[in-house]
Amino acid sequence: MPLSTQELLEIKQIREGVLVLKNNQLRGILMVSSINFVLKSEEEQKATIYHFQSFLNSLDFYLQIVIQSRRTNIRGYIDKIKKIEKEHTNELLQFQIAGYIKFLEDFVRKEDVYSKNFFVIIPYGVGETKTSTRDVMAARKGTLTDEIFERARDQLYQRMEFAALGLRRCGLHSAPLTSSEIIELLWSMHHPKQAEKGYFPEIPDELIM
Repeated sequence: MPLSTQELLEIKQIREGVLVLKNNQLRGILMVSSINFVLKSEEEQKATIYHFQSFLNSLDFYLQIVIQSRRTNIRGYIDKIKKIEKEHTNELLQFQIAGYIKFLEDFVRKEDVYSKNFFVIIPYGVGETKTSTRDVMAARKGTLTDEIFERARDQLYQRMEFAALGLRRCGLHSAPLTSSEIIELLWSMHHPKQAEKGYFPEIPDELIM
């Protein structure tokens, strides 16, 4: 009998903005802004590279950089513009809106519009830093009590704050994803076609902790 997707994933639960893996290791996700490196002057480019190099050298833990590229569906936006067109009585304004709608539809028909999102995944394993031997043994046995989770979560948050500060020095803004945002991100990765259409399922309350 084939395994379900849930059984194949290494994710145990999503709790308080934290991914808990089946081996009780934790992961936090930062969504990071982007900069137009090409438009910067040579001096600014060198400064950005220097700050990013310094950021990487300052880390005493590994991290993952994930780039998500998704085709953008603007059908919903076009429908809203058409609704505005019908509500206006000014013929000149209607004509201008109709021309704008035609431009958008022709552009989308000829070109695929993609959006890119950037994420930094921060890990923390129970027992890596200031966690007791008792916590480590419990985690290895598959037990992650609320007390152990809270201590490990605090350590993970410290790492995420440290990473966010280093990224800020590079001119990048970042924000941690909430539980619901993490669920939507994971869902979109496994259902790209539906995500492109702007469809996201309702998330049951019991999945958001």
